[in-house]
Amino acid sequence: MFADPQSITLSGVTSTLPRTSSGDKSGVFTKDDQSVSLSVRHTVARRTRRVARLDSLKMAADPLVPAQNKPYSMAAYLVVDVPPYGFTPAEVKAAVEALIGNLTASSSVNLIKFIGGES
Repeated sequence: MFADPQSITLSGVTSTLPRTSSGDKSGVFTKDDQSVSLSVRHTVARRTRRVARLDSLKMAADPLVPAQNKPYSMAAYLVVDVPPYGFTPAEVKAAVEALIGNLTASSSVNLIKFIGGES
């Protein structure tokens, strides 16, 4: 079980996210103003799927009516999908670290390209 609360640093600002929901294979941690949420879910069937999701909500100017603010939301996910046998936890961890390392290496050049739609 993840510790309660969780801490997230988004754009240089660290937020404390207390647990707001808990299930058999899930947990949700939400900032007091609802602007940041971290959810962790595990689905076990033919394959095991583990999902960590960060949701961010903000108010910003409407590009069509700049004098009015409107809510905008986004989400970032990390999904790990593995068969029930064949990979050890250490091998799965190595693959996840390799992916994250590739995206964040060299000043996050690949991450910036990925976000920009390059492949």
